[in-house]
Amino acid sequence: MLLDFSQQLCDKLEQLVLSCASYNLLCLDETEPNSVSHFCVGQCQLGQLKLTTFRYCKPAPYLYQMDTGLYKRMRWNVEKLQDGQQTDKEQGGDSKEREAEIEYYFLCYEDIPNAHAESDWGRPGFSDGTVVRMWSIGQWVQVDPDPITENIQDWILCEVPQATYSRLLFLGSDEPSCVIATNYLQQLLLSWRTTD
Repeated sequence: MLLDFSQQLCDKLEQLVLSCASYNLLCLDETEPNSVSHFCVGQCQLGQLKLTTFRYCKPAPYLYQMDTGLYKRMRWNVEKLQDGQQTDKEQGGDSKEREAEIEYYFLCYEDIPNAHAESDWGRPGFSDGTVVRMWSIGQWVQVDPDPITENIQDWILCEVPQATYSRLLFLGSDEPSCVIATNYLQQLLLSWRTTD
């Protein structure tokens, strides 16, 4: 019941932001410094993992400087807490966190050619008869600058970090809700922990 309420709040907030953007009160373009391209949905903790969930108000290019054909709809920041590192609630106040290891995961879609265009035309999930919209969860894998480099100049000279999208889970042609997509990611992360 709480998850359903959370999903309804997320949907209403998204509608409100889109409505404000339609009157040019807000900008949704994430390349603009003052934009409201996404908002925080919430945060949860799974053992030593802290997930912060973000929802994009409208699909945004995975990398805005080049066309990858991927469009992001959600992002999860997954912070790996160190042994002994506690959350703010557990400490009863502000935490002085050490440098955290954070991984980024995305819910994305891409339109791919439909080999069965004639027989599937008009079926839900199809943009038109020649392509199908496929949803997946993947991980941001940074390429430039090298994430391991200790040369600060590499980071200063890099206008926008570049990355690839490592698909981890295909979800089909229907867009999942925030709650369902987050559940899929949590299951994926928990399955990795049990195999370690």
